[in-house]
Amino acid sequence: MMTAQLPVRDRILASATTLFDTTSIRSVSADRVIADAGTTKVTFYRHFPSKDHLVVAYLDRHLDLLQEAVEKERAAGHDACTILLRLAAANGSAACRPGFRGCIFINAAAEYPAEGNSVRGAVARYRVWLHGVVVGLLRDLGVDEPDVVSDQLIMLRDGAMVHGYMADPTAVAESLVTAGRAIIGAHLRSPLPA
Repeated sequence: MMTAQLPVRDRILASATTLFDTTSIRSVSADRVIADAGTTKVTFYRHFPSKDHLVVAYLDRHLDLLQEAVEKERAAGHDACTILLRLAAANGSAACRPGFRGCIFINAAAEYPAEGNSVRGAVARYRVWLHGVVVGLLRDLGVDEPDVVSDQLIMLRDGAMVHGYMADPTAVAESLVTAGRAIIGAHLRSPLPA
């Protein structure tokens, strides 16, 4: 579907996504999104009362896509190990794509440092969801201390996202999977499948 054919709210969100992903959230003004989406200020503010509302919608949309992907993996009957490996591979692939600027949630947290901000709330929703998903998968694998191991894996993932932006991203996926396996293996009652 062409962007011009999207409903106006989706068109605004699509424009914002492209602009935010290629530059930064703070550097893109509402006026720039309005111009890129080919809409008016009145229409923009009818759908998004402020730029922060747009940023929250942008982050929530990414979270929705991640949640859908995990649910699709579960519905396909994949085991916890496979889902964790696919999550790691997806993060590694993202870090290797041209123009990658780092994790959008980490970037948003850095650009909106004030606690209590709605953008920080959207980032927190993502972090809570991610932690919960990883803990659940680790429990399914029979990992001791799944909360602790989840924190370790998420810290590893966060570092991989920064490394993919700041350094050579080509080895991120493989390194992420290898290090993740080592962390899980150190807390597992029986060995991981190959």
